[in-house]
Amino acid sequence: TPWGTVLSGEENFNQYFANAGSVTDPTTAARLKRYGLAGAATERKWERFDKRFDVAQEPNETNRFGWVVEIDPYDPESTPRKLTALGRFKHEAAEPRLTDDGRPVLYMGDDEKFDYFYKFVSSKRMMKGTSRAAREHNRTLLDEGTLYVAKFTGDSPAAEIDGTGKLPKDGEFDGSGEWIPLASGTTSYVEGMTAEEVYVFTRLAADKVGATKMDRPEDVEPSPRTGKVYVALTNNSDRGKAGKAPADEANPRNSNKHGQILELTERWSDPAARRFSWKLFLVCGDPADPSTYFGGFPKDQVSPISCPDNVTFDAYGNLWISTDGNALGSHDGLFGVATSGSRRGEVKQFLTVPTGAETCGPIVQDRRVLVAVQHPGELDGASVEKPASTWPDGPGKLTRPSVISVWRRDGGNIGA
Repeated sequence: TPWGTVLSGEENFNQYFANAGSVTDPTTAARLKRYGLAGAATERKWERFDKRFDVAQEPNETNRFGWVVEIDPYDPESTPRKLTALGRFKHEAAEPRLTDDGRPVLYMGDDEKFDYFYKFVSSKRMMKGTSRAAREHNRTLLDEGTLYVAKFTGDSPAAEIDGTGKLPKDGEFDGSGEWIPLASGTTSYVEGMTAEEVYVFTRLAADKVGATKMDRPEDVEPSPRTGKVYVALTNNSDRGKAGKAPADEANPRNSNKHGQILELTERWSDPAARRFSWKLFLVCGDPADPSTYFGGFPKDQVSPISCPDNVTFDAYGNLWISTDGNALGSHDGLFGVATSGSRRGEVKQFLTVPTGAETCGPIVQDRRVLVAVQHPGELDGASVEKPASTWPDGPGKLTRPSVISVWRRDGGNIGA
């Protein structure tokens, strides 16, 4: 954060809680179902050893998870805190920026099919400096404010969004949007729900207010140069299926295997604004696929890209995208793309990770790129005896996740 703390999202917590199908109270059962808890045993099997992971015995234990956690690395005596004002869901990211008057704004994605994109605007202003008073004040910045969820409206006729990914007549998937308030302090803006219920059951609150169901919103990053906000929407193979939400202009493809990158511009470039405009910057996949779009750049000159997950910027304003779940039959990787100028949309692949691995957490410096190689060899049928990968140590060794560093042999800048 700008005030020196670290934010970490509790994402796939639902995978650790079992036996939701045994809960008989209808309200509790509906809440557990909305958060995707297993009806019977889990793959993790933790419920065998600790009853807190068995919701039939401890139906409220799951409500302790799905939060953003704030950690102060400069104070070893401080306690990590779960920030209830930011809502409870599968937090993939919590990306901070400041308004002109110093109030923190956080953008957050809920990494699930047909779930939502959120924003939190603090009611407090950041104190500058590193004094004890400043640090103590700044650790309270995310305790009070307003939690919003996004609603996206396309500007093309509905008939032009047919689920194939074909561009509408105006040549872009774009439109306007609004941030719908959910709760602020002890005040709820959602009919039939208290503020406490909004924070704990945020997905249900967003359902009630008619927010836009997205294609797995994951990482979010504002451009340090333009202030435009870039949202990674990883994929959604269920889009358009019977009983599921159909394609819309922000999520224009049914059975969306490859995902897209959405570019959002806050009104008056104010992070706290209630309205915004947006467009799809990338519609990912094989450039030969007519449903893909690369910011208007010629598609025969770009790299294929599938399932964007994490995003970051370099010093030149280029967006870097790491992928997870590549559906093109190749490995995941790290890609760079210009977001403005004549090369806007020119996606270039920078590196590839081993089979079964996710490219994660890229950090792009002037002369060095760091990236995490997460769960290499994670493929169906792989085992200790028959591993799908032996990264990074080679044959005969167990596969291990790693962090790698990449630099130019000539010592030059990367991304220039």
